[in-house]
Amino acid sequence: MTPELDSLARQIIGSAEGASRYLVALAGPPGAGKSYRSALLCEAINQLLPSQAGLVPMDGYHFDNAVLGKQQLPIKGAPHTFDVDGLRSALERIRQAQHPVAVPVFDRPLDLARAGGRLITLEQRIVIVEGNYLLLDRSPWRELRPLFDWTLFLDVDDEILVDRLILRWLEMGQDHAGALERTHRKDMLNAQLVKRCSLPPDQHWH
Repeated sequence: MTPELDSLARQIIGSAEGASRYLVALAGPPGAGKSYRSALLCEAINQLLPSQAGLVPMDGYHFDNAVLGKQQLPIKGAPHTFDVDGLRSALERIRQAQHPVAVPVFDRPLDLARAGGRLITLEQRIVIVEGNYLLLDRSPWRELRPLFDWTLFLDVDDEILVDRLILRWLEMGQDHAGALERTHRKDMLNAQLVKRCSLPPDQHWH
């Protein structure tokens, strides 16, 4: 555990003291490392408070390819290709801390969401929610902001994002031309939107 990660975990634990449920948003552009960092943060909290942190990935709320159809499928990952109402409903239920809540998990290699892929239990008082658009200052995304007790934003330079995104597409079977196309004509457009149009976070994470 790095000192920075340990410090952040302890900061969140301190802020969540006495709360029956404490929600942390971890936002950032595609390729910023949200899934990786959120998993590390969740693990760090659980090392200090065993079994008390859970993780909700926004990507589980992608609309299915069959719903998007041929016209929308090429821009899958844009803000309007997510079930924001479904995400908000789940977060509201999680905040109530009355029952366990099942959330979907996105399977990237299969390019689909697995319903009920993860369970947020009542024991998990601290819930980290990670995703590109959690702080996007556009309706209906901005309506999520009041549900979060603390917000983090991952700051990553564009050059690093491009390298990571190209590698991601190559690892998913795209040829080099396809990886460049998807990186620059889809992911990086969404990345610029996230960087320009997100609400100010409580804390930046570099």
